Amino acid sequence: MTTIANDQLHEHATRKAMTRLLPILGIAYFMSYVDRTNIALAKTALEADIGMGAAAYGLGAGLFFLSYALLEVPSNLVLYRVGARVWIARIAVTWGLVSAAMMFVQDEFSFYALRLLLGATEAGLFPALMYTVTLWFSQKHRVTVVGLIYTAPCVAIVVGSPLGGALMELQGVGGLRGWQWMFLVEGLVTVLVGVLVWFVLPGRPADAKWLTPEEAAVLAERAVTQGVPSPTRMRGNLRLAFGRPTVLVLASIYFVNQAISSGIGFNFPALLQSLGLKSPFLIGLLAGGGGISALAGVLFFPWLKRRVGREVQLIGVCAGAGLLILVGFLASANPLWRIGLIFVANFFALGTLPLFWSIAMSRMSGLVAVAGLAFINMLGITGGFVGPYAYGLVEQSTGSLIAPYYLITAASCVGVALVPVLALCIRREKEHDDGVGQRPTAEADPATAGTP
Repeated sequence: MTTIANDQLHEHATRKAMTRLLPILGIAYFMSYVDRTNIALAKTALEADIGMGAAAYGLGAGLFFLSYALLEVPSNLVLYRVGARVWIARIAVTWGLVSAAMMFVQDEFSFYALRLLLGATEAGLFPALMYTVTLWFSQKHRVTVVGLIYTAPCVAIVVGSPLGGALMELQGVGGLRGWQWMFLVEGLVTVLVGVLVWFVLPGRPADAKWLTPEEAAVLAERAVTQGVPSPTRMRGNLRLAFGRPTVLVLASIYFVNQAISSGIGFNFPALLQSLGLKSPFLIGLLAGGGGISALAGVLFFPWLKRRVGREVQLIGVCAGAGLLILVGFLASANPLWRIGLIFVANFFALGTLPLFWSIAMSRMSGLVAVAGLAFINMLGITGGFVGPYAYGLVEQSTGSLIAPYYLITAASCVGVALVPVLALCIRREKEHDDGVGQRPTAEADPATAGTP
């Protein structure tokens, strides 16, 4: 087959894979975001019903990320053995059951326990989604694919928040509180999603009945040869997944991003309620507005990257813009202006993530990708624990919903400073690659050829 014909076959197979895979991967990620963040809508009700304070709420919100982070790498090493279909389905079913069990929260300790268990059962989902991308798509297409996957949490904000607010309106129906209905219904829907994954998601191109053998072969081949050309990213070497400066800096940037996003996100409905809003549905509807700007970001920045390249520089633009927005938030005394700035911040905070993961996936493959992506997510996601907990401590000690934003702004300064460090690490890694480019590489491990 000629090179042109092979390229055309690859493009056709890629479009088919996107059409078949992205809906099911997106639905799974959509529900994960709904189930981990729906407590933001229940914050005020939980404080009233079980007597929980702001610091306790922040701790419970963050504990999800602690257990999630601790089990991230082990979960993805199991994924490497059993395959994406089995493991993603298992994750969805078990976290859905735990999410539904949140309806039985009675005090702070049961709240803590269930949030820890929710994080443990969901651990490994996002790296599993990213690893699936590395098995199916070449580096050329990954930023687009990841951007499309990231539309799921944006849609979850737009749709999930009003839906959760509507379920909260079922206060007293069947003897249950509104927040109990929200946890029950959304958790059971997630269980159904897990069953759907089991029946629909193929683990690798060769397993897809809707691909011809030629299409499956070209997808698997391009995912390896175009995805990871460098000898620095030798397959199967876990030291490359855990010890490289580039990986550690990526994890640090993700930590800052998650600390800021989670600190704001888990408390944004309470900020809206402080304006005098009473209806849970209206609060959820307004909270969903941030998802529209986030959706614009995850679509715009991958598009811009395809036009101009320069992923690291675009991440720097997002980080710098986010810092300026936070400074503007603190400088303003107008509550409506502050709410609008949060919406704009979502555009940059979510928009940077497809660029971020595209860089991460371009630096590793095979077992290194399984462990490395999980390692980055593990270290980074601990920011999801630190952010809400620190926010709650500052809010409780000051009695102000605005005071925590000074801490968030300081964290944003750290994020901006890390971007040039990332650029330096990547440049040095490329220089090393050029120096050893003629040396023989290790044999490809089975996963990079499409055998998880």
